[in-house]
Amino acid sequence: MDLELNDKVILVTGGAGLTGSIGEVIVRHIANEGGIPVIIDISDRGRDLASELSRQGKESLFVQADLTSREGCQQAVIQAVDKYGRVDGLVNNLGINDGVGFEDSYEAFMDSLKLNLVHFFEVTKTALPHLKESSGPILNIASKVALTGQGGTSGYAAAKGGVLALTREWALELRESDIRVNAIIIAESFTPGYKEWLSTFDQPEQKKKTITDKIPLGRRMTRPAEIADTALFLLSPRSSHTTGQFIHVDGGYVHLDRAIS
Repeated sequence: MDLELNDKVILVTGGAGLTGSIGEVIVRHIANEGGIPVIIDISDRGRDLASELSRQGKESLFVQADLTSREGCQQAVIQAVDKYGRVDGLVNNLGINDGVGFEDSYEAFMDSLKLNLVHFFEVTKTALPHLKESSGPILNIASKVALTGQGGTSGYAAAKGGVLALTREWALELRESDIRVNAIIIAESFTPGYKEWLSTFDQPEQKKKTITDKIPLGRRMTRPAEIADTALFLLSPRSSHTTGQFIHVDGGYVHLDRAIS
């Protein structure tokens, strides 16, 4: 199936994660489909990723920016537009389950919201005039924590709940511009960050098994590539009448009975 993404300029926030992270895999999938990913990240890894894609004959742009600041969000979009003159899609991906809870300060809670929610608004607001010109879709990356809770991570939970609310709000508000807005909800995906978290336990493999045993489909974690495949479909004109949706790519973790044996 041709996803019709050839030469589409798509912004991806948090696109320079470690190899195998959600943003990094989405960037690679966009490039593989002939699209032009704009890798927006504070990490210099994005430069190496863009260079690697260039050696493969694939166009991309790395924009180094701190998205916890208003200026960083604005400059990231401006640099992309200066280079390509347009924006054809946006993936709001940046976010970290930082574990900010009741033991932390008010300032830490607000910082968590900036890291996990506020930049969704500012990047989208800055890109919006260009998205209206292209009727470019917006895809927000969310988490099951917004729906199930987790404990000990109030900042992240509040932010991801806000991401879902903004998804529905924007889908309604931007309908007259033919802009589709959807969210992917991720549950248990074996990313480098997840692997690092597991390493904090005395028996990481046993901890991992207790988690995968609760995932109904296949008793395994979701592969980042599976999330990226869904992301590309939602960015594609092939999903031209899908908007305001929360797409769960989670092996049934959120909706199916995890007590099954």
